[in-house]
Amino acid sequence: MSLKWQDSLDIACELLEKYPDIDPQFIRYTDLHDWICSLDDFDDNPNNSNEKILESIQMNWIEEAK
Repeated sequence: MSLKWQDSLDIACELLEKYPDIDPQFIRYTDLHDWICSLDDFDDNPNNSNEKILESIQMNWIEEAK
């Protein structure tokens, strides 16, 4: 599966699996961006993200972590 920036829920699930001890409520967007780009299935241009995209991924991660 190839992950793109618009796949916010799938990315959030991958992050939850890879970083189960991280509380997504208290992460910096710079760290979030780095973690997303380092996911094995992530295949998109790192420069195509923005705050809205990162916020969407973070919100999905928070929801999935409940």
